[in-house]
Amino acid sequence: MSPTKATVPELRDVGLFGGLDDDALAGLADALTVVDAPPGHVVFSEGDVGRDLYVVLSGELEVMKRSRSGQDARVAMLGMRDWFGEMSLLDVQPRSASVRALAPSRLLYVTSKDLDVLYRKDLKAYSLVVLNLAREMSRRLRVADGIVAELVMQVNDAYLRRLRP
Repeated sequence: MSPTKATVPELRDVGLFGGLDDDALAGLADALTVVDAPPGHVVFSEGDVGRDLYVVLSGELEVMKRSRSGQDARVAMLGMRDWFGEMSLLDVQPRSASVRALAPSRLLYVTSKDLDVLYRKDLKAYSLVVLNLAREMSRRLRVADGIVAELVMQVNDAYLRRLRP
């Protein structure tokens, strides 16, 4: 993976950086590294230690989760403007899933150190990034809750059909 830089227009379109002014975006574009991930490249694996997140500037990736039986299942697809890995910035747990590039991808690499520098340099920009992270995590939790509720109802319905004569 070879390092490059992102542009302000690329960052402006990413929800993670929503509300940031052009000066803050320019500072991030200058400070953050972009890495290229070829098809098949595993960005990180479930169980890895991490203190960073990635923003998809272009390309397509898949999120894979391993079951207790050892089977890998695709749980999400990621495309332009999505981001992933943010949980490792908020807790000290190992990565909860694996992420692999399906197509040539450009990823913005954001470390906990990068966010610490932003915090010390521009508290307003840092606060907006953290708020945007929280909003996306809340949205994802709502989606997951809906999926779990639907699954529970399907299992419950199937069980009740078996009990009826």
